[in-house]
Amino acid sequence: MHSKERNENTINVNMKERPKFPKRAVITAGMPYGNKKLHFGHLGGLFVHADVYARFMRDRIGKDNVIFVSGTDCYGSPMEVSYAQSLAEGSTKSLETYVTDHHVHQKATLEAFNIIPELYATSAFGRAGEIHASLSHDVFNKLKKLGLLVELSKAQFFDEASGKFLNGRQVRGKCPVHGCKSEKAYADECDLGHSYMPSDLIDPKSIVTGERPILKSARNWYFKLDAYNKTLESRMAFLKDERKTRPYVIKEIEEFLKAPVIHLKRKDYESDTYTNFVNGKLPKHTLTDNGKHAVILNFESLTQREEACKVLDATDIYYRTGKTLVPFRLTGNSSWGISVPEAKDLTFWCWPESLWAPISFTKTYLESKGKGPETWKDWWNHDESEVYQFIGEDNIYFYGVAEMGLFPALDGYLPDSEIDWTTYKLPNLVANKHILYMNNKASSSGLTKPPLAHELLEHYTAEQLRIHFLSLGLSRKSVSFSPMVYAPNGESTGNDPVLKDGNLLTNIFNRLARSCFYTAQTYNNSKIPDCLPSDLVYELSCQAVIEYERFMVDHEFHRLVYVLDAYLRKMNKHWAKNMKEADARGNEDLRLLTLADGFHVLKTALTLLHPIAPVGCEKIADHLNMGGLLWDWDIVFDPLTSFLDVNSHELKHLEPKSDFFKKHPSQYKKKDPNE
Repeated sequence: MHSKERNENTINVNMKERPKFPKRAVITAGMPYGNKKLHFGHLGGLFVHADVYARFMRDRIGKDNVIFVSGTDCYGSPMEVSYAQSLAEGSTKSLETYVTDHHVHQKATLEAFNIIPELYATSAFGRAGEIHASLSHDVFNKLKKLGLLVELSKAQFFDEASGKFLNGRQVRGKCPVHGCKSEKAYADECDLGHSYMPSDLIDPKSIVTGERPILKSARNWYFKLDAYNKTLESRMAFLKDERKTRPYVIKEIEEFLKAPVIHLKRKDYESDTYTNFVNGKLPKHTLTDNGKHAVILNFESLTQREEACKVLDATDIYYRTGKTLVPFRLTGNSSWGISVPEAKDLTFWCWPESLWAPISFTKTYLESKGKGPETWKDWWNHDESEVYQFIGEDNIYFYGVAEMGLFPALDGYLPDSEIDWTTYKLPNLVANKHILYMNNKASSSGLTKPPLAHELLEHYTAEQLRIHFLSLGLSRKSVSFSPMVYAPNGESTGNDPVLKDGNLLTNIFNRLARSCFYTAQTYNNSKIPDCLPSDLVYELSCQAVIEYERFMVDHEFHRLVYVLDAYLRKMNKHWAKNMKEADARGNEDLRLLTLADGFHVLKTALTLLHPIAPVGCEKIADHLNMGGLLWDWDIVFDPLTSFLDVNSHELKHLEPKSDFFKKHPSQYKKKDPNE
């Protein structure tokens, strides 16, 4: 038997390079629109990752030091368009009820997947809606006072057939940004997150009447985002040196920091039309030869490019603009929105107000706990706190460009101000790539309809789906969600990837946990052995903890699953080999040592798996009679004998054929009644 004293020098594990975590953390997840139920992408591409990190941080730094907030994005044209369609289909609900019903369903779906933020609110209703409206007014007034707003008269789409201005989602066309292939573009943004002037939208069509709308002048307020180019450039340089932000996020942001350009086909550039009607009329620019078929016109300012676009618009020459910073629109004329101070005919555009909605929700939650109205700054701005925003790839422009210029402005940093990014706090962006469906981009209008999130629970358990979504590796590339139960007829062959990943819980870990309890009940009076685990098991457990911790701080969630899978498979083999030898030789010392190994692995794995599969892990903790003690990271390396009196500590009895991680009922083979 091993003594209770361990010489730590014998364990070859480097614990000096463990990552540091903040003392406080705010986790946010991108807000679903209030015109729909949650689809699988909301869960698999966003909410599961945010919830796992929030649960980990609660365990790691204390549950009172973590706030996880999200909610329903209630305002904007998507709600108006969908609501109008529901009325056309016979609904008699009010718009408020229509949005509220979706919010209630979204919240219930999240809870069914064990995703429980401190607050899942709405941006329009209740106390959260009141605080959000007040904050929106404060933002507008502060930006205006600082001289960072400009009222511009811009062309807006107008449907002559209906006699109405069209809001953003009531216009469809093709994205004008060079290199973008999106054919689902709206008035000034496409579904891939690119922003542009309405006049640049290709082949616009009104979804109200189906007619081609005209452009008519409309005045709105804009934030001078284009003045913050140097600020964003210095921010990107800092993030590159810091190496905490995913490289593709930085690359995407930098695309918008380029100088204004216009892309032309070479044949148009060399045409008589260009020579006779364009050449000599454009503002100062330089020319870049972009190969055999294209040229690029480079301008020093956005104003110069807009003037050039007007010249080209007077011809039949086709062109595309490149990504660059443009003034960020704050307002619109949607009737369903937060009113703008001193402008009763305008409301806030839904995208800007959704950027500060997580702050509103944080304020709402803290108020519910009796905290003052400025307490939120101790969470969002404090040097010992961090904010982690989980978003989709499509939203990098808004959170990575617009927000990163807007928030410093609200803190009083004017354009060209020098900012010490080592002390000034901005949210950490955790952006996932697209989650595809059956190897195609998910679309409710496609031939293969993607399932809604709650529908998945008709075939899989929440914990099977949680671990599968983590394993996809969306931090690196777009990956397909391809559950076999939804495969088209004739294609449902091979192993179901959801079940394959879920087996780590329902098979491998479940088997080890049962074996520990049954062996303790049979050979050790339902007690944990009074001995240390073997050096081999202790070292491998420490290595698993350190690898897991490193991947968690980097938000490499798929690698967490790899670490756990390798660790538990190896430990299961260790158990089977040693127990077989103990049985063959009648070696009770080896049996008890192996049982001590098993319980140490069980303790370690429970701590690591708890954020991923909380329900099953808490069932095991309950049978261990240890409760929340297992989630204490201060003892994550310690053997059970170091903090438990194992001679008096009793385990709860585990009934035969019990499972801590059950499969979905549909996954069990039905017995043939004739057998």
